[in-house]
Amino acid sequence: MHSVKKTNFITGIFTYLVFICVTVVVVFPLLYVILSSFKSNMEIMAYPDRYFPKEFTFDNYIQAWNSDSFNVGRMFFNSLWFTCCMVFVTLLTSSISGYVFARGEFKLKKVFFAIFSALMFMSLGSITIYPKFEVLSMLGLNKSLWGLIVMQCFGIPVVNMYMVRSFVNTLPKELDEAARIDGCSFTGIFFRIILPLLKPTLATLAILSFQQSWNSYLMPTLFTMSRPDQQTLIVGIIALKNSGEGAAAWNLMFAATSIALVPVLVVYAIFSRYFTAGITAGAVKG
Repeated sequence: MHSVKKTNFITGIFTYLVFICVTVVVVFPLLYVILSSFKSNMEIMAYPDRYFPKEFTFDNYIQAWNSDSFNVGRMFFNSLWFTCCMVFVTLLTSSISGYVFARGEFKLKKVFFAIFSALMFMSLGSITIYPKFEVLSMLGLNKSLWGLIVMQCFGIPVVNMYMVRSFVNTLPKELDEAARIDGCSFTGIFFRIILPLLKPTLATLAILSFQQSWNSYLMPTLFTMSRPDQQTLIVGIIALKNSGEGAAAWNLMFAATSIALVPVLVVYAIFSRYFTAGITAGAVKG
């Protein structure tokens, strides 16, 4: 018994040490960026190994937010608008498609589901960018963020659909039958019965979609190349880093990066209580 307790004690200490090391590795870069955002550019260049600023200053945030050449305020609202639209479209397509494949009865249902399932194992990568760009070019949507949003409307995130479908399959079909007796249609059952119960899963998908859309770089860059007024915050930060002004604007980049971290952290803080429940939803019965 004594040896078992000793083994558990050593295992617990080792586990905590591993967690502490991982936490330090993950958190340290974030702290460095945030602390550096309060330094002057001269201090950043002269003392890059100094973690805490000699004197805290908020001028970097004021300058970055109001700058004409690097307008963080405009890019921030572009990112927020674009990300919220993408999250809404993702949740809509994922929830509807998952519900249809879980509860719907139609011809070739298994065939369509097999096709969607096969898409999870196919990654075409950047090959599809040019065809998408050409199609949206014919519609006149290749020079704005609207093109990406429209493109998202015609795509179904297969993994998200699986999560919704798995959760709906755990719900008793008696709920549907009772609602149908009360006069609910197939669509009415979704909006009145199923959708309110999908909150944990949709919250999880919202967090993942928000993080992915907010940090998206390649596609927003291609679609806003000739429209700087529609650039997202991530695109603007990378563009400044690669420009000739980047070496003289590290303070602005650190400030803008710190601002870019805030929405993701806020969204996670709001929906975190649903996150774990959403990840495990549907795990018992698929």
